[in-house]
Amino acid sequence: MHQFTAMAQPVPSTTDSSSSSEAWEGRRVGITGAGGELGRALTRHLRERGAWVIGLSHRSQPTGQDSLTGPQEWIRWSCGKEEELDSTLRGLDVLVLNHGINPGGDQSPESLNQALEVNALSQWRLLQRFEQLERASDQQAHPPELWVNTSEAEIQPALSPAYELSKRLIGQLVSLRWSAPSRERSNLPKLRKLVLGPFRSDLNPIGVMSADFVAGQILWQADLGLPLIIVTPNPITLLAMPLIELGRWIYNRSLRVNRHDP
Repeated sequence: MHQFTAMAQPVPSTTDSSSSSEAWEGRRVGITGAGGELGRALTRHLRERGAWVIGLSHRSQPTGQDSLTGPQEWIRWSCGKEEELDSTLRGLDVLVLNHGINPGGDQSPESLNQALEVNALSQWRLLQRFEQLERASDQQAHPPELWVNTSEAEIQPALSPAYELSKRLIGQLVSLRWSAPSRERSNLPKLRKLVLGPFRSDLNPIGVMSADFVAGQILWQADLGLPLIIVTPNPITLLAMPLIELGRWIYNRSLRVNRHDP
């Protein structure tokens, strides 16, 4: 499957910024975890390209937020209440699932439950709701897209067992959706997976990449049309992730039993 051969590469020194801006002009993008380091960086890059960004967060809107670089809209929500976002999701061109927590070495049942709920189950519910809402909506100028940040922790240690388990779960669920029959996927939003290495943030203050660099890489690879977006300095992830996705696709398709299959 050629869609799983994408590799993260450095941003070229010269880019066609005008064509990139045209592709994003006027598009409505919702970002969960908008108050985090990556959420803010994605918002800045998207606004520079002309997108209308809606921040979705459990936090209140920051009081000192720059009106020129922050989300044009801010919606507060809580995990477990995904249905309250239906009216917002229905109007989006792109939904970026980026919220998460990292309990570090805490392995208590409470921390495990919270990590699974926030990092995996909440994202899975939002993914399904967005798919169902977009399936029922009228055709848009740009096909709707759904981006899921699974993190490099999907296949690499992250010094946090709860974080790793939750990211592996949502990563596997996205892989399952990729392996859906072509007839079904053709009526659903374009699904992209973001596999990101360590970048500096409140969750990881010692990350080796800046969130601004990561956001630029994500949008550059998305503009290239890549469904599997990998941004990491780790060569193991760069080589292994496409092969893992190919193996999952073969495995899932070979075992699929679905009464709706053609």
